[in-house]
Amino acid sequence: MSTTHPTTILEAVTADEATGRPIPDAATREVIGYAPVHTISDLDAAIAAARAAQPAWAALGHGERSRILNAIADEIEANAEELAVLLSREQGKPLDGPNARFEVGACAAWTRNAADTPIEPEVVFEDGAARAELHYEPLGVVGAIGPWNWPMMISVWQIAPSLRMGNAVVVKPSEYTPLSVLALAEVFNRHLPAGVLTVIAGDREVGAAIAAHPGLDKIMFTGSTATGRQIVESSARNLARLTLELGGNDAGIVLPGTDVAAIAENLFWGCFINTGQTCASLKRLYVHDSLYDEVVDALAEMAQAMPMGRGLDAGNVLGPLQNEKQFDIVRRLVDDARGRGARVVAGGEPAPELGPLFYRATVVADVDDGAELVAEEQFGPVIPVIRYADVDDAIARANASEQGLGASVWSSDADEAVAVARRIQAGTVWINQHGALNPNIPFGGTKASGYGHEFGVHGLKAVSSPKVISR
Repeated sequence: MSTTHPTTILEAVTADEATGRPIPDAATREVIGYAPVHTISDLDAAIAAARAAQPAWAALGHGERSRILNAIADEIEANAEELAVLLSREQGKPLDGPNARFEVGACAAWTRNAADTPIEPEVVFEDGAARAELHYEPLGVVGAIGPWNWPMMISVWQIAPSLRMGNAVVVKPSEYTPLSVLALAEVFNRHLPAGVLTVIAGDREVGAAIAAHPGLDKIMFTGSTATGRQIVESSARNLARLTLELGGNDAGIVLPGTDVAAIAENLFWGCFINTGQTCASLKRLYVHDSLYDEVVDALAEMAQAMPMGRGLDAGNVLGPLQNEKQFDIVRRLVDDARGRGARVVAGGEPAPELGPLFYRATVVADVDDGAELVAEEQFGPVIPVIRYADVDDAIARANASEQGLGASVWSSDADEAVAVARRIQAGTVWINQHGALNPNIPFGGTKASGYGHEFGVHGLKAVSSPKVISR
């Protein structure tokens, strides 16, 4: 298909000013476009169209669907800068650094991975007289509900594997970042049959209707634990299969004897990638007494040096909080820690000269587990650094959270790090890094951080229906 279009992607997806909902630039709060206001009736129509289109899409087979997905990845790359600019404005993350351009590149990479990952029937029993094979068939229609922090990338994690396995998909983006997901779907739909992929830019009422909708066979959700619990309850009505990637209050443990200079940069970005607005970023850092001051000073120095500002301005690598609600949460948690006697070593206050929702990169020392900043997921540019003297105690404190999405161990001794990692309750434990994802490596949480896995062959199986053929 041709990639030449008479309008920009934003012009193609934005609604009329008279009927749409204004969407602000996260940094300046100026209106950048208008999102359509879809209703439950629109959702019903989208699901009906998806159910009608899905059998023919499934009938194309893996080879043709993979070819189309690779063409979509090419299309994403051909429009990467336009997508990144829109994402930067709507979400707030800068173009530079591990941010908007990085996210759009990840969209292409994960789409290709979904296209190219082999998934073959598995022989589960064979004795000469009998043979049983496990096949993976399409489920039907997948309902995907996405977040506002990585709106394009996480949507691709939901969409691309579902399409590869022969499903149709109906996507409900966050009310904060609908234009980014509508733009992504516009690029996908240049290569897809009508009805196979639809975005419904509705409110919370529409999101709630997805979880209980009888026309959906699978729900994929990335967001808060509280909303995840509501989805579990609602899905009892239709028995839809679930993949839930919920909140994470990820802990990191710096072990004694670690070379702080060697880990400082990875440690910083483990905390502050996407200005801290990442489910699997480092939210609370436990550091041994012997290294405590050195780690605090290293993080503070980097926090004060990292350029923060409007995402479209070259060189910035930290941006604003995406919305007022999250800005208020971050400010409340830091103020509470300060009121408890914690020491704010860097930041600790808004940066109004940059814009209304900017909060300076913040390092908080001399804080304990009783502070709200440690007990809650701050989801912003703040890291509390907690002192410990005994490794067993640090592990117990890391495991005390109800959440278990990710964690990390930092050490110059690889064997010691692995031994500690095995004792931490989390879906992924990284060593000398935090939040690094690979499309071939399964990703998912434990405890109240959800269940189900995404990525690679595990992700393909999660959006399919296993069928045993026995003969």
